[in-house]
Amino acid sequence: MSNLAEIPYITVDDYLAGEAGSPVKHEYIAGEVFAMADAGDEHVTIAGNLFALLRAHVRGGPCRVYIADMKLRVERADAYFYPDVFVTCDPADAGRRTAKQRASVIIEVLSERTEGYDRGAKFAHYRQLQMLKDYVLVDSRSRSVEVFSRRDDGWLFQAVPEGGQLRLASLGFACDLDAVYEDVSFEPTEGAAD
Repeated sequence: MSNLAEIPYITVDDYLAGEAGSPVKHEYIAGEVFAMADAGDEHVTIAGNLFALLRAHVRGGPCRVYIADMKLRVERADAYFYPDVFVTCDPADAGRRTAKQRASVIIEVLSERTEGYDRGAKFAHYRQLQMLKDYVLVDSRSRSVEVFSRRDDGWLFQAVPEGGQLRLASLGFACDLDAVYEDVSFEPTEGAAD
């Protein structure tokens, strides 16, 4: 007999009902629920900068930009995630109130706790989104931005060089690294908690 506690399977309906009233956000993958990690000042500032830049860029067009409180459904993975920032240009998503399904750009801000997952299993799930064109990883500990762009023959990796620009051809968007990292200080402040 095993001493391991059994993890109960959670249905999508139960997950969505629980999430609606929960003070803590959770991601859902094939019947399992995972609490989201807290985000620090750098993380939140970077996500906010990118949201503002992208929102200004797509304003007046068919695309919409969402930040960490909007769920993204990856149906093929039986999963719901909370990307740091994502863009959807599909008209059907405009009518979906609690979760979008057709992201074309997803941005994750990396931290020490989430980097491996964001690069590995989470990216594998996101790649199942047929509309996804760009997956962007932005480090919250140093000035480092990586872009994975979908091509007919696979995914193209590009690191944004210091002094270079983050470019998202799928949206006709470009911005300097300075704009991504505006108001971000990598120096720990006195008395700051991790």
